[in-house]
Amino acid sequence: MMMFWPYAISLLLSSPSLEAAAGGGALSSRRYDSIFSFGDSLADTGNNPVVFGWYSIFDPVTRPPYGSTFFGRPTGRNCDGRLILDFVAERLGVPFLPPFLAHNGSFRRGANFAVGGATALNSGFFHAGDPPDASPLPLNTSLGVQVGWFESLKPSLCNTTLECRDFFRRSLFFVGEFGYNDYFFSLRKKSIQEIRLLVPDIIKTISIAIEMLIKHGAKDLVVPGMIPSGCAPPVLAIFAGQAGPDEYEPATGCLKAQNELAVHHNSLLQESLQGLRDRHPDASIVYADFFSPVMAMVRSPGKFGFEDDVLTICCGGPGSAFCGDQGAVTCEDPSARLFWDGVHLTEAGYRYVAEDWLSIIMDSPGNKII
Repeated sequence: MMMFWPYAISLLLSSPSLEAAAGGGALSSRRYDSIFSFGDSLADTGNNPVVFGWYSIFDPVTRPPYGSTFFGRPTGRNCDGRLILDFVAERLGVPFLPPFLAHNGSFRRGANFAVGGATALNSGFFHAGDPPDASPLPLNTSLGVQVGWFESLKPSLCNTTLECRDFFRRSLFFVGEFGYNDYFFSLRKKSIQEIRLLVPDIIKTISIAIEMLIKHGAKDLVVPGMIPSGCAPPVLAIFAGQAGPDEYEPATGCLKAQNELAVHHNSLLQESLQGLRDRHPDASIVYADFFSPVMAMVRSPGKFGFEDDVLTICCGGPGSAFCGDQGAVTCEDPSARLFWDGVHLTEAGYRYVAEDWLSIIMDSPGNKII
């Protein structure tokens, strides 16, 4: 278990169909000038190398083949190419979001505060009782820390209440995904039954952050749910040899209990978002389903152009080799794989999820932001 952790942590750490989903250009009826994003490695566009550098932790995303599919070089994204956020920005006509910690220019078109390995709960929660030589992961990059970074940036974007209201009404906010890392890091000390008890606190933390952003002027917010963590290669690796045959879903090979945890998290998150809508009727809060589109690709990989061995990563291994290590292996065609280096999807996988999210954002009854 302990030998697996460095490897597991490293893994943590415009399509024509979009036009059809948009109903022939409905999205153009609302222009966004900027996007602000909070989250973990599923949304991080380059903050994690900076944060890992603070703690003198090597970050494998700084080496090829990261970024090879689209950018032609590593960009700090845990992917071979673009993330969901990149596809959304392209479709909305907004530049790719600059990482807040690694960008020296203007943030008036948006900023990304997401960091690989970030948790919803404060990092101190996970280190309680740790010995002095324990791993520093998770790092101090929680949702609350990211909101603090946003608050430090805000005075450079607007000054008066009226000016901020005008600026942020033309901005789109992404809050998440959060939750996966909270539960993953908890596996070191807790059973899945104990981890399930953390869900209400994590949902409450996310909700408090959303309320803070609304008070700062955010009007349009997209809140992604959790992926099916029972299908994530790092989680499957942890339980390999421990879980019995009846603990796996026969049709997919995913772990039942971990997927049920994600379903529970997503259910409570949606309930909380409805409460936020009731309290803030002037804000539009859209839930973005991360679970269903990934499960669709896991259940029917061929339908999406993926190979049948859908739970196998494209880059990394064998053993504890990081993606990009000399001993690591990279698949011949990343577009034929769902998972890139662990829980992170390939650009091809993210593209399909982005299509689904854009459709939800545009068509969700009562929650339209366009």
